[in-house]
Amino acid sequence: MSGKFGTAIRRGLFSATLAASAFGFAGAASAQTMGLATMQPGTLAHTAASAIAKVLKEKGNLNTLVQATAGESVLIPMVARGEIDLGIANMLETVDGIESGKLQNDLRIIGSIYILRTGFFARKDSGMTKVTDLKGKRLPTGYSAMRTLDRVSLAILATGGMSLSDVKAVPVPNVLRGGDDFMAGANDAFLFSFGGPKVREADATVGGVRAIEPITTPEAIAASQKVFPYGYFVEMKPSPVFVGVPQPMQTYALDYVLFTNAKTKDEVVYKILDTMVKNKPDMVAVAPIMNDFSPDSVYRKHELTYHPGALKYFQDNKLQPKAY
Repeated sequence: MSGKFGTAIRRGLFSATLAASAFGFAGAASAQTMGLATMQPGTLAHTAASAIAKVLKEKGNLNTLVQATAGESVLIPMVARGEIDLGIANMLETVDGIESGKLQNDLRIIGSIYILRTGFFARKDSGMTKVTDLKGKRLPTGYSAMRTLDRVSLAILATGGMSLSDVKAVPVPNVLRGGDDFMAGANDAFLFSFGGPKVREADATVGGVRAIEPITTPEAIAASQKVFPYGYFVEMKPSPVFVGVPQPMQTYALDYVLFTNAKTKDEVVYKILDTMVKNKPDMVAVAPIMNDFSPDSVYRKHELTYHPGALKYFQDNKLQPKAY
């Protein structure tokens, strides 16, 4: 009897917790273990995920463990299938993941968490300052392991009325290789996120780098958004964190989003958002990029499907979707 009784108790406690995935029930009955999928250690995304997991565990009693994966194209379907509870990825990878497979129909957005600022970098003494200066230059393309990055390049080049046919393509598997080729003299410029360690390495190696500024007239922005509708432009200012920014300038930006799957309980998602909003300083202490996180920008206007728990949080807190 005691064995059956104990089993019944365990089953009841499992149901009572906010179960969301195959990671299941672990530890104390009051805390479910959840996985948060992200990129490898050393990336901005991994640092942000670590900050989120720490706050959810310590402030929300949601025992969240960071799960490093090979990349965002890998983790998105894993979250959609419920193999991992939560994931973060940039908006372009997320949209591409949803459009590329039916399993991603089970993916549900929780909210935007920070801004990924990205652009081309060239040698400081190259004389290249605007995107139109890249015409005829050698640029990394292809990104066989990061397929969506050609689309980022296209969105930036489009502001100058250009496409990949206007540059000399140098195929690379990923952004790291693009940076390495640049330092070796095989590329004239490379694509990378602002604040990334590869930019700092290139700056030290070649005697200084400079970010290439896109054109941001209304017509140029419209051309860019034809390539990807959820990309936008933000101002960068000189900072020790952002190497290659000699003066205030505009750069291309994408939201980084937090998502789950359709089976995750509404109350779990609600608590995730509530905990993050109430404990932003604790996240920023671990990952300064989380300073971008705000109730004013967490709810974005797009065609991706939000989780009902997130929508309830937005409604209860009178948040309106912010357009790009």
